[in-house]
Amino acid sequence: MKVIVPVKRVPDTAGDKPIDPNDRTVDRDSVESVLCPVNEFSIEEGVRLKEKHGAEVTVLLVGPDSAQPIVRKALSYGLDAAVQVSDEGIAGSDALGTARVIAKALESMEWDLVVFGNQSADARTCLVPAAVAELLGVPSLTFARYLEVDGDKAIAHREHEEGWDVVEAPLPAVVSVVEAINDPRYPSFKGIMAAKSKPLTVKSLADIGVDPASVGAGGAAATMYAFEPRPPKAAGTVVEDDGSGAAAEQLADWMTEKKFV
Repeated sequence: MKVIVPVKRVPDTAGDKPIDPNDRTVDRDSVESVLCPVNEFSIEEGVRLKEKHGAEVTVLLVGPDSAQPIVRKALSYGLDAAVQVSDEGIAGSDALGTARVIAKALESMEWDLVVFGNQSADARTCLVPAAVAELLGVPSLTFARYLEVDGDKAIAHREHEEGWDVVEAPLPAVVSVVEAINDPRYPSFKGIMAAKSKPLTVKSLADIGVDPASVGAGGAAATMYAFEPRPPKAAGTVVEDDGSGAAAEQLADWMTEKKFV
């Protein structure tokens, strides 16, 4: 069985995310970048499929050459190889543009199952996995909190507000997993060292047959027209209780004003 785990380079979630005023996108080169934390859960599922079924698991990343350390970080968990799509024409892609690139990259690869994180820590649209499945014409199992492969089908517990539904689909299929699915392991020292020599194939948009006009900022359907920096943190409101009951009224009035109640 061949499994693909797409991963993403994102700005450090604990840091600022400055917007480039020229193209109104996140200036990713001015902040520290990390492996998307949600990808740790999809990577763990890939490792478990490898351990249980002997799967061959490949990392797929769409991003510039400077994202290669993120590819190596993903490989350090115990995955087998990596493919990176790197092209200046990808910059500024929206969710659909990103899905187009990933879908075309997958068309050039052999696979039975694609395991996404359900969202990225920077955009949080939750759109890309299902869009990739739609573009490829394969089944999509989203928001999986449990995943099992049984012969030629994938079985998932799909999480929703009232619990979960048990769903299944024939392979090949695309799955997106939520954080409740597992407890990711840490890369071992052996895994970190081995990741440095694992095969990494870099492809361009031309290599995978993507028209540059359909992706990037020029092909994006979603556009940011304006932005403002986050306002500085204001001082809090202090309500002191003198025992008269007035504090409770003040607190209720404040909560009403802020639309908490």
